[in-house]
Amino acid sequence: MKLITNVKIIKEDRLVDGEILFDENEILEVVEIDEKRETSSRKIINRMKDERKSKGEFVEIDGGGLFATAGLIDVHVHLREPGFEYKEDIASGTLAAAAGGFTTIMAMPNVNPFPDNIETVTRYGALIDENSVVNTIPYVCITKTESGKELVDMEAMVKAGYRYFSDDGVGVQDDGIMQKAMMEAKRLGAIIVAHTEENSYRKPYSCINEGVKSRELNLVGIPNECEYVQLARDLKMACRTGAQYHCCHMSTKESVGLIRKYKEKGCNVSGEVTAHHLILTEMDVKDSNYKMNPPLRSIEDRETLIQGIIDGTIEIIANDHAPHSQKEKDRGLVFAPFGIVSLETAFPMLYTKLVKNNVISLGKLLRLMSENPAEKFGLKKRGKIEKGYHSDIVLIDLKKEFKIDKDRFFSKGKNTPFHGEKCFGKIKKTFVNGKLVFEEE
Repeated sequence: MKLITNVKIIKEDRLVDGEILFDENEILEVVEIDEKRETSSRKIINRMKDERKSKGEFVEIDGGGLFATAGLIDVHVHLREPGFEYKEDIASGTLAAAAGGFTTIMAMPNVNPFPDNIETVTRYGALIDENSVVNTIPYVCITKTESGKELVDMEAMVKAGYRYFSDDGVGVQDDGIMQKAMMEAKRLGAIIVAHTEENSYRKPYSCINEGVKSRELNLVGIPNECEYVQLARDLKMACRTGAQYHCCHMSTKESVGLIRKYKEKGCNVSGEVTAHHLILTEMDVKDSNYKMNPPLRSIEDRETLIQGIIDGTIEIIANDHAPHSQKEKDRGLVFAPFGIVSLETAFPMLYTKLVKNNVISLGKLLRLMSENPAEKFGLKKRGKIEKGYHSDIVLIDLKKEFKIDKDRFFSKGKNTPFHGEKCFGKIKKTFVNGKLVFEEE
């Protein structure tokens, strides 16, 4: 049993002094400290403390005035293992997650072999169980080899315990296949998580947003239509079938409008946005560390995304952690692979750029990064610092300024546009299921 004392916790968007009592299974008590009175929870903690101390079963941790919150949850992470361990592996990627304050992540299926049948899924799950230091939930493919041609045996996957389906990295081009996937998802209680990309709008060598910057650099751009045209198709299907549907990494103003429209209709749909799409635009593009798919969009698109998280249209921040080798990223904007690393930078960058600039509150940011993902994806008893919830706890220094240093990342990937950025919100300790898995040196 452990007791974290001398920490700040959030109560109704207020920071208050608190203590957290927990073991490896759950949070046992959360106490708001009031020097003028002794609460019943305080009495319970004191009793348990006295009982366990005598048996050597009690550890008291001085939180040093840090902020304590529920572990962050990222529903969109690429761990690269199996098949691409030179970019990242499960051990390095999940340690990076812990260093970034994430205690639960969901791993995308574009690995090799693809988790598109029970045999490969079982091996994938075993790898995760053996090497992950945080709670890691694997996605399985919608279609075999993510080719978009043949639906996987979704019923067998669900019976085996896998209910999150995605062909992330590619959009499912065939309308009939996607319709069938959603009908099966509805029948089985599964969730479809889609990277929306209509291939007819992608030209050879396209690498950044089609807009001011692509014209300035004389590069082939990716238009907004590439994302939202397929999203419009998917949302219509989801509404018609009743399937639960989630859109990955929304980047355009049109996508926000579509999600808002179908949510207002009562459809079971949601969308996520990344930290980089909330912070950066096409005008920030300098080199291949700014190359991701979907690309950084216009200033207007970014402003619409921010409004979407403010008004609740977008309920989740998920960061599409996509590590690559330095050699791959050195190929330049046209030929480098898409993707940036984000697990170790997402919270401090968002806290600095959005919370400290009074765009959103700290409580709102945590709901977007923890509580809402848990709720939307059915991750029971996660996402809150409350009695009975899993003991996934993060201590954060909100006051000390520091520089992001890619050379200190635990991730194998160093491909970030935020190297050298000054920010606040340093992750100091991360507990997963009551166990300390990360502590800043």
